[in-house]
Amino acid sequence: MKMITKRGIFLLILSLAFIVGIVFMTVSLVNNSDTWVMKRFNSHVYSDGELIGAGTIYDKDGDALVQTKNGERVYADDQTTRKSTLHVMGDPRNFISNGVQSVYSARLTGYNLLFGVYNIERYGKGNDLRLTIDKDINNIAYEALNGRKGTIGIVNYKTGDIICEVSSPSYDVENVPDNLDTSEKYEGVYINRFTDASYVPGSTFKLITAICAIENISDIDERTWVCNGKYQPSEGIAIECNANHGSHINFNDALAKSCNATFAQIAIELGQDKLTKTAKELGIDSSVVISGAIRCYSGVFDDESNKMSADLLGWTGIGQGNTRIAPVTMLRVVSAIANGGNAPSFNLVQSLANQTGKSLKITLPHNQSSLMPQEVADTMKKMMRYNVTEHYGEYNYKGLNLCAKSGTAQIDDVDAHNIAWFTGFMDDDDHPYAFVVTIENGNSGSQVAGPVARKVLNALVNSVS
Repeated sequence: MKMITKRGIFLLILSLAFIVGIVFMTVSLVNNSDTWVMKRFNSHVYSDGELIGAGTIYDKDGDALVQTKNGERVYADDQTTRKSTLHVMGDPRNFISNGVQSVYSARLTGYNLLFGVYNIERYGKGNDLRLTIDKDINNIAYEALNGRKGTIGIVNYKTGDIICEVSSPSYDVENVPDNLDTSEKYEGVYINRFTDASYVPGSTFKLITAICAIENISDIDERTWVCNGKYQPSEGIAIECNANHGSHINFNDALAKSCNATFAQIAIELGQDKLTKTAKELGIDSSVVISGAIRCYSGVFDDESNKMSADLLGWTGIGQGNTRIAPVTMLRVVSAIANGGNAPSFNLVQSLANQTGKSLKITLPHNQSSLMPQEVADTMKKMMRYNVTEHYGEYNYKGLNLCAKSGTAQIDDVDAHNIAWFTGFMDDDDHPYAFVVTIENGNSGSQVAGPVARKVLNALVNSVS
């Protein structure tokens, strides 16, 4: 009798283990089957390591950027389009990991749990994806960079739709250069500099310091500072300024003239805890997620547990500390300023349709995150507008109603190695566009990146007027 009881218990345990195994396998199948199917050894989906079974990807106007023809992936007819959209699309072998062909590979092949990749067998291709990108604006942006390493991003700050996303250097996927992996010209070609570059923010970070000051220094608008060309903190090395701005420089002019001495003093007065709190609230060390699926570089900001010296705090406040961000992060900050303090969810995908043209459900976030109070955003908007009218020159940006901040991030002691930044937005309900431009080895942000922004924004305004 005891033997029968022991056998019964053993069989019960075995049965339970079997059931648990089946449940585990079922859950794994549901959660991971699309990942398993998209392995490169699946000949239904890949050929010689290249994705072949995917549907067509269109820009916002319905122009094909890549499609499957006769079992091969064929890119846009225009060479400039192939180059300007490379980092959005991704390369055929997915070396550019954040490209939509990689991120949405299962969706593009039409895979589902019930029928697998049967649709590829039936139609010869998968589902079609339409993006928010305007290929014509992308082309203009790519040409405006003129072979220089850097990036341009433009987003509708009300809807979060990304209109332009270009990274350079790029290359033609239909005519891959022989020296792609050896030439300095193509250094970092697989990095999407909009989403994944790790850049020193330079004086664009003064926007973050200014926001922190508005929130924490009640009389900031009434204060003045002295700039004699540099500022010596209580400890450490002196912080050099870009000019001798004299005495009685106020908050507005300090931002417009990008006075290092003033903003170093403000940062030191604010202290590490307050500056860190604002930086984290603005997402400086957080990842921007595009379309709920494309995760960008999360950035670096000094943790509050590491005590900053006075000079490092000053350097950090002017964007020359240890902070590193991707351009998309700064674009999100200026989008929030433009949008009353609320940052929209960034989106690259417009719609998904099957092989017969029927619309398919795709989950896209359409929420807004509050990064700052509206009154702070309104103050920053006025200051950034003042930057343009009183410093960069309204005549340079005629008709754009531009609010902007430049930056010249120093990498070493050679000016030619600087990273040129220009970021901001159009304060225009009919053209609600925020932008960011970064150019490596670009020297002055306002003089090098500014004209690039002007050219692309003018083209965008004229295309939608």
